[in-house]
Amino acid sequence: MITAFIRRRLTAEQRYYIKLQIKGLKSIFSKENIDGLFCGNNLNKLALIYGTDKFNSHYYTPHYQKHLKRFKYKKINLLEIGVGGYENPLLGGKSLRMWRRYFPFAKIFAIDIYEKSALEETRIKIFRGSQVDKTFLESVVNKIGEIDVIIDDGSHQNEHVINSFKILFPKLKDGGYYIVEDTQTSYWKKFGGDSKNLNNPNTSMGFFKSLTDSLNNKEFLIPNYEQTYFDKKIISMHFYHNLIFIRKGNNNEQSNAIVNNEPNEIIY
Repeated sequence: MITAFIRRRLTAEQRYYIKLQIKGLKSIFSKENIDGLFCGNNLNKLALIYGTDKFNSHYYTPHYQKHLKRFKYKKINLLEIGVGGYENPLLGGKSLRMWRRYFPFAKIFAIDIYEKSALEETRIKIFRGSQVDKTFLESVVNKIGEIDVIIDDGSHQNEHVINSFKILFPKLKDGGYYIVEDTQTSYWKKFGGDSKNLNNPNTSMGFFKSLTDSLNNKEFLIPNYEQTYFDKKIISMHFYHNLIFIRKGNNNEQSNAIVNNEPNEIIY
């Protein structure tokens, strides 16, 4: 009877708006959110509460907490590649809800190749598209604005991981982190990996290992060396089991031994 009354009195747009409000209230008072209220500073416990594999299946959350705690109470924008649940539009979003609880003032964004808008909640926005579609990614960034944290938990295809980084790292805010999960696929042929040539530049680990030299580009004995974008903007890299953190900033610390990459300028 109430439903019939609502249908007669309200437009489709008004009914849709009410459904969104009810959905938001259900989310706020869900068991996981109530449990999460008491564990807001502990990412390990939040991962278990929300059911994400970032802890227990993997052991990523201790590293996340170590590096990202500086953003805990800041108004940041976080973008995660990959929502989870594959093609099922109602499955996934577990880590997005974990991030929303851990960062109370953050806006959480995600992209996925499948339609996942049904999983959107307050402070969670999901875009549909490919992680290697440059036009799509740039349109997402334009809508989001400056991004403080980017997490690649997408296809794990080595080619995709590398190309996404090349497109999105320049869009990351200085002081922010670009994080790549599940780098074990760097060694798996099915994902374009290689267990024999561990320096293969077409694998994610081979590619990111090569960027560690960017940290020390001021020491290269190459006259007239021209810095790459990564030389200029990567200030630290941390490698963990199946996980990489790349921090962005101005890599302008000078060499204590040479000037302008000239071999004849070595002072000791």
